[in-house]
Amino acid sequence: HYTTDKKSREENKKIIESLCGLSVDIKKIRRLKEWILFQDVAYVKETATILQEMGADEATVASIFERWPEAILRSPAEVNSQRELWQLVCQNEKQLIKLIEQFPESFFTTDFHENQKANILFFQELGLRNNIITRFLTSAPNIFYNPVEKNKHTIKTLQRSYLSLGGSDANMKIWILKLLSQNPFILLSTSTAVQENLEFLQKNDFTNHEVLQLLSKLKGFIFQLTPTSMQKSMHFSKNVFKCCDQELKHLVLRCPALLYYSVPILEERLEGLLKEGISIEQIRDTPMVLELTTQIVQYRIKKLSALGYNVRSGNLETLNGTKKDFEVSYGKIQSKKERPMFNPVAPINAED
Repeated sequence: HYTTDKKSREENKKIIESLCGLSVDIKKIRRLKEWILFQDVAYVKETATILQEMGADEATVASIFERWPEAILRSPAEVNSQRELWQLVCQNEKQLIKLIEQFPESFFTTDFHENQKANILFFQELGLRNNIITRFLTSAPNIFYNPVEKNKHTIKTLQRSYLSLGGSDANMKIWILKLLSQNPFILLSTSTAVQENLEFLQKNDFTNHEVLQLLSKLKGFIFQLTPTSMQKSMHFSKNVFKCCDQELKHLVLRCPALLYYSVPILEERLEGLLKEGISIEQIRDTPMVLELTTQIVQYRIKKLSALGYNVRSGNLETLNGTKKDFEVSYGKIQSKKERPMFNPVAPINAED
């Protein structure tokens, strides 16, 4: 209900004055969303007052309006409704204003207010903690735009799938909550897609237990794939590693990235490793190294080489894992290198 054409070809002076009075950088708005300044109606002072009531100072209000100028087009009634809604999951208004400053778009998208409310209540009933729901509101707002029935249907499909794969009733709630908190975007999948992907894995001889294992390892991202993309990635890996179906299955269970990443990504990462002098056999022995980007691999090899450690002649375990994992491995190699060859004080049978 807002016009994006500059019908009057003249900025609304009242809007400009109100924004200037709040020390808002008008140039930023002109550059980002100039059309807002041509609107006939805006609620600059009213929205600023509501934000100030919540504890926002002038700099915070200005920052919110500069980052998301659409905020001034929401009526006081809409803003207050959102305020009440977000208070259902925020500890206090101090936390709320901090979230609004960081994620103004999520807060001021008021078109789906009723769906947002119904979904917040549904997630609370499901057992999700409020801090997880606030994370969803800011990082995955789209899932609240769905009608609540759609989200309920997807959750029921996941619950049915979990039980049909041999999961227990006792663990189902924990499993669902963990899956959701790791990847709320599974709620944007259709129940048909969920079913098709699970069936694809079963047709490829993954046992029910192994499918559950993959779901946990992939943190639900498997539902954002398609049987076609998974088939292509598996076919590529089979050719590269020259392995039979059973061997491929074990490789995928050790490194679900072989299933998740597209062929171009796997190709690029493989090439990066081969250029560093690493062999296909080494990669096959430690496939998890394909979860790392080429840049990370190059950086880690460089750091290890500086210590005189040659990854080309050993296994690739030292390259693996998160940044923290790598730092631990690197630290061990470093301390070994710095340790004196013979310590006369140490007992003769001392272990390393």
